[in-house]
Amino acid sequence: MKRIPAEIEQDVARARRLEWWTLGWQLSIIVILYFVLGSSQALKSAWVEDILGLVPAAVFLIALHWEQKAPDRRMPFGHLRMNSLAFLAAASALVVMGGWLIFDSGMKLLMAEHPTIGPMTIAGERMWAGWPMMAALAYSVVPPVILGRMKQPVAKRIQDKVLYTDALMQKADWMTGLAAIVGIAGVGYGLWWADSAAALLIALDIAHDGLRALRVAAAELADGAPRALDSSDIAEDARALHDHLQARYPGARIRLRETGRYIMAQVHGATPPAERCDPRDFWPEAVPNQWRLASVSFAPDGIDFDHRLG
Repeated sequence: MKRIPAEIEQDVARARRLEWWTLGWQLSIIVILYFVLGSSQALKSAWVEDILGLVPAAVFLIALHWEQKAPDRRMPFGHLRMNSLAFLAAASALVVMGGWLIFDSGMKLLMAEHPTIGPMTIAGERMWAGWPMMAALAYSVVPPVILGRMKQPVAKRIQDKVLYTDALMQKADWMTGLAAIVGIAGVGYGLWWADSAAALLIALDIAHDGLRALRVAAAELADGAPRALDSSDIAEDARALHDHLQARYPGARIRLRETGRYIMAQVHGATPPAERCDPRDFWPEAVPNQWRLASVSFAPDGIDFDHRLG
C-alpha cells in the first residue's frame, strides 16, 4: 500500500495540519513558561510535560511520511508498521512523563518542601511572581483544549492510535495547566503542599493513560489482535470481520493482526478464491471502515493454534 485510502485522505491531511499546529503552539507555550519559571513544582511539571508533548505530534508526522512509501528490497512488506512504532514512542512519552512527575512531586511532598514565590519586575513594575505564572499557564490551557477536541474525532475516523494518544496528551496538558494555577494560588494563600499535590494528581492521571496506551502498543507490535482506540479490548470491527470470515469459511482458522491503522487477515485451512479479489470483498457489508482491511492471505492447514478471538 503506497497511498492512503481515498476514504480517509482528507481526514489524514487534516490530522497532518493539526499536528503541525500542535508543534507550533507547543513551542510557543514552552518558551513563555520558560520565562516565568520559578520555584513552583506544578509550573515546572507543566513545562516538562509541554516539552514531552512534542513527541506524539513529531512521531505522527514522521510515521505518516514513511507509511506512504512503497515496499522495497529492504522493506518488502512496506512501511505500515512505522505507525505502530510511532504509537509505542507516543505511549512511552506519556509513561516517562507521568513516572518522572510522580517521583519528583512525591519527593517534594515527603520532604515537606515549602516553595516560595517572590516578587519579580516586569516593565519596571514589581509584582508577585504568581500573577505572570498563572497568566502564562492560562495561555497554555487554551490551545490543548481546542486541539485535543479537534483531534479525537479525526483519530477515530482514520483509526490512528498515535493521533488519539496525542489527543490524550493534549488533555493532560490543559489539566496540568489548571492544576498548576490552583497550586500556585494555594502557595499564595500559604498552603505549601498545594503546589506539589496538584502536580502529583496530574502525574497519576498521565501515567494511567500512558500505561494503558503502552499495553496496546506492545500488543500491536507483537502481532496481537486489533485493539480499540481507547482501551485494550478487541476492536469491534475486528470482531465483526473475524465472525464474517468464519461464517464464509466454516472450519477454517482465522487470525487477525493490526499493522498501524490497518488489519491483516489470515485464513488457514480453506480453499482460496479462484480469481483475484480485492480485500474489501471480504469485509462485512454492515460494518464501516472497509479500507481497514489491507490484505487477506490463505494458508494450508499447518501448525495448530488457538484461533479464538478472545
